[in-house]
Amino acid sequence: MALNDLFAGVTPRGKIAFTAGLGALLLLPEAANSYWISIFTLIFWFAYVGQAWNVMMGFAGQLSLGHALYVGLGGYGAAALYLHLGLGPWIGMLVTVPICAIVGMIIGWLGFRFGVRGVHFALLTIACAEFTRVAFDHITSVGGSGGLFLPVVSGGNNLWALRGAPELYYYTMLVLALGALALCRIVTRTRLGYFWLALRENPDAAAALGIPLLRVKLLAVGLSAGMTAIGGVFYAFYYNNLFPDQIFSMGRSIEILLGPIIGGIGTVFGPILGAMLLTPIGEATNLLLEALGVALPGTKQVIYGLALVLIILLRPAGIWPWLAVKAGLVVPPGDEEAPQ
Repeated sequence: MALNDLFAGVTPRGKIAFTAGLGALLLLPEAANSYWISIFTLIFWFAYVGQAWNVMMGFAGQLSLGHALYVGLGGYGAAALYLHLGLGPWIGMLVTVPICAIVGMIIGWLGFRFGVRGVHFALLTIACAEFTRVAFDHITSVGGSGGLFLPVVSGGNNLWALRGAPELYYYTMLVLALGALALCRIVTRTRLGYFWLALRENPDAAAALGIPLLRVKLLAVGLSAGMTAIGGVFYAFYYNNLFPDQIFSMGRSIEILLGPIIGGIGTVFGPILGAMLLTPIGEATNLLLEALGVALPGTKQVIYGLALVLIILLRPAGIWPWLAVKAGLVVPPGDEEAPQ
């Protein structure tokens, strides 16, 4: 696929805006302090895992409310390999990504093979994530409920070991987010991508056309789970600690899907926009409560919920489809069929 194909449906103004935005992000660490670098690193992380979730729900129409399962398995798997065998995170990915993809496909097979779909399949994903959370609470070799901790290394940058200054994590996560964007852009323009589109819009009609629904669904789940596992590996080596009740939690799964829904589910830029809006809001809420000296657990989640309700009422398709056309960044719907 040529570079022009990646920007198919994007207007000249959109290409200029993308180039300018990317240039600003590349230069941002030169002007920003470590706090803002960490905020943008978190934005890129949520944009990445949101893109991974978007593959499954936004493109293939299969709702998952348990994607924290793959974040946790990826993070714990790579961290355990690092601590016990001395294997770096990139080697760890070669192990954890296929495992998570297989786990996702097994869960998918259990549901799809027996006709479980929609909200019932979503409940299955929750059950699997919760089962794993409880299990890891009792696995002492990875810390159990007390958590698993990675050694903090100071001084110097080591990309291979994913240890170093905030700038190292910033650029690594930026590359991953851009890679996920490009991958999804490419896949949605392949035969598989159009199969997903048909599946999402009308599964019965897709089956009547001869599309192998089970295989197509499993490919979506496997790709989504594998991508999410990479996000889990980065999470582990960025925060240096893992707790089952946090990384496998339902709250983590909800945070992953909020970005794509608010930004624009089924679009490749929606998860990025959603992450850029929600992450600063969450951090600003925490800072405000801290400044006021008030402890109100769950306040950030309430604000996220209000934002979600507003988007559902005002822009059901998300902000990106409306904003992109309004700002002249993409060709209006009807002239371009693939996700923008």
